Amino acid sequence: MHLRFNTDSNGAAVLDFEVTQLVIAGWVGRDRDAVLHHIRELAALGVPAPGAVPLFYRVAVQQLSQQSALEVVGDQTSGEAEPFVFFHRGEYWVSLVSDHTDRHLETFSVALSKQACVKPVAQQAWRMADVRAHWDRLELRAWIHVNGDWVTYQQGTLAALLTLDDLLQRYFAGQPVPEGFAMSCGTLSALGGIRPASQFRMALHDPVLNRTLEHAYTTTALPVVA
Repeated sequence: MHLRFNTDSNGAAVLDFEVTQLVIAGWVGRDRDAVLHHIRELAALGVPAPGAVPLFYRVAVQQLSQQSALEVVGDQTSGEAEPFVFFHRGEYWVSLVSDHTDRHLETFSVALSKQACVKPVAQQAWRMADVRAHWDRLELRAWIHVNGDWVTYQQGTLAALLTLDDLLQRYFAGQPVPEGFAMSCGTLSALGGIRPASQFRMALHDPVLNRTLEHAYTTTALPVVA
């Protein structure tokens, strides 16, 4: 799967990236008690508990898209803003992705619910080397469009999530990271609870270097027929 990123503010520098492996990291909160509490909350809604914490879901690379208009099946899907880290020519880069998920299917299989939906990716990226020292200060935020207004849906810093180094160590166990590897690095809780919305905006703000990665997309629901 081919993705293209602008790597400076004026769009003059472009990075072309071929994704060969996509992993979505789930249950990555640093506060283990809070993660377990969230697992119990979702279990009460019928969502199966993960087999491990954190848990890594492999998703087909063709599910990534940088388009702003997507189609989904049914009206029970919703986005989740996440840092998107990828390995290209010996270094890591940071962008932004929405782990758009089918919430009805999630009650049967979390893995299948993630595979069922396209994952929108921003068109900008930063060098990981430029943000690694202040990674925890990066601010992740998302909004949904409800009744004509944009409502804050997620908000917090990456200090709430396991670090990239921790996730890579758990996933690769010391083995080399291959060219083309990409990981969606976990999300923050939804303010007011997880709920569907056909318009989604997300941002990753760097308060130290004063810059922001942004992406917005809409979803059109296809009919569920049997």
